[in-house]
Amino acid sequence: MKRVVGVVAGVAVLVGGIASGDGRAVASGARQAPAAIAWGPCPIGSNGRPAPANLECGTLRVPLDYREPWGQTIELAVNRVRARVSRSAGYLGALLVNPGGPGAPGRSLAEYVASSLPSDVSERYDIVGFDPRGVGGSEPTLHCVDPAVFFKAPRPDAVPKGPAEERELLNRAHEFADRCGARWSWLLPHLTTENSARDMDSIRAALGEQKISYLGYSYGTYLGAVYATLFPARVRRLVMDSTVDPTSVWYEANLRQDGAFEHRHRQFLAWTAKHNDVYRLGTSLKQTSFAYYAMRDRLRARPAGGIVGPSELDDTFTVAGYSDRVWPAFAAAWSAYVRQGDVKGMVDIYKKHGEDDKADENGYASYLGVQCADAKWPRKWEKWRDDMTRLHRRAPFLTWPNAWFNAPCAFWPVRGGTPIEVQGSPNLPPVLLIQSRDDAATPYKGALEMRRHFVRTGMVIDDGGNHGVSLTGNECVDEHLAAYLRDGTVPARDVECAAQPEPRPSTHMTADAVSPPAGLLGILGTLGL
Repeated sequence: MKRVVGVVAGVAVLVGGIASGDGRAVASGARQAPAAIAWGPCPIGSNGRPAPANLECGTLRVPLDYREPWGQTIELAVNRVRARVSRSAGYLGALLVNPGGPGAPGRSLAEYVASSLPSDVSERYDIVGFDPRGVGGSEPTLHCVDPAVFFKAPRPDAVPKGPAEERELLNRAHEFADRCGARWSWLLPHLTTENSARDMDSIRAALGEQKISYLGYSYGTYLGAVYATLFPARVRRLVMDSTVDPTSVWYEANLRQDGAFEHRHRQFLAWTAKHNDVYRLGTSLKQTSFAYYAMRDRLRARPAGGIVGPSELDDTFTVAGYSDRVWPAFAAAWSAYVRQGDVKGMVDIYKKHGEDDKADENGYASYLGVQCADAKWPRKWEKWRDDMTRLHRRAPFLTWPNAWFNAPCAFWPVRGGTPIEVQGSPNLPPVLLIQSRDDAATPYKGALEMRRHFVRTGMVIDDGGNHGVSLTGNECVDEHLAAYLRDGTVPARDVECAAQPEPRPSTHMTADAVSPPAGLLGILGTLGL
């Protein structure tokens, strides 16, 4: 299914409702404002090693329901890498970061961003990460099923061959939704993007900041856009990298993903054909495509190692749609399996990139919790079947797997609401958008649509196709990000940055295939958006 210590004390009272950044009241009554977070040392860093000295951890209690600010609370896990300059020597405030998902924990991203930005930029910000409500170290942490049982491989083929197979897949989707509802009926109605945006503003208040800056990737761009809509006067800088179309949440967004992933998958197949001297899987896109789907059919009859069936193959190779850095290792495993009957490589890359553990199950449950509650989904399966059948004809790679990934929303115990209408404001600063042209998870047209909703924007375009562009080695992109974070400068017109070089083919499986995904990909993962 994979696709990726402190205590708060004291109260203050604000009378007159919960107000947005432009003064619009959104709830009546008094609000309990968060006190300052009691920061303390982190037990370990995100890499499992001792935490750096300037990394601090804490927790913050926030309302479960912002319409009842004095009611039940939940806990957010937060961290920050402290600025190295004083407030009188160029300090620029807090930079909140979010890796997307929804359902991805965010604290490791704070460490990554702090270590990846130029030092003259990072030293001027408190870089703050947080695990969104229900996710990671936040409490409660959403879990609905035992992943070792529910996701045990090989799972049923995601492309049903008839009514009986479709019913089996439907029953699994229904079961997941029912189990989440049975355990979390009190929490699910409050797992929305709007509430996460309000959580961000609670963090801002707890930090004692009048304004915050924000860097969001993938779904995190939508979260940032919702925050900017609700609280425009509280934004200092806003960066959106790999941008969601705010008009298509969420059913339509997934349909658009299917076509974009098909395009990106064919780029991978064409790259494999280009290097036929290494992989021997075909000299043309047509030939490598035939070889890929022949492999998928073979795995349906006989899973590799008794583990990797067609659904496990789908999950694993979807990662190649997010980043071309895995292409050499994936092609090597595929070639070894097809040409030599060697299943080890296929099993290894599945275990690293496709297999679900407890953290992945939490991410998946949280992903569904947000997306199913954010917006309305078709509740009649006939609508899904008609759309997927039509789309599968031209985009067979991901259409059905993506449908089943999201299918619990058809049965979710909380019916979807009305999304926040994202819109700009004269109170907002210029916004920086960063986007790769062939991004599969958040297609390029979505970034153009997001830009249309804001008054002043600058866009930096990477001519490649990887998801998550900035701070991954493209110096052209990173220079524009750094300039914006320094002084708010955005390009006067769209800037095109050359893509990073294509990966070189590998004649054998590399350690990268089985080691944790490196850099930003390992933090963003491949969950959802």
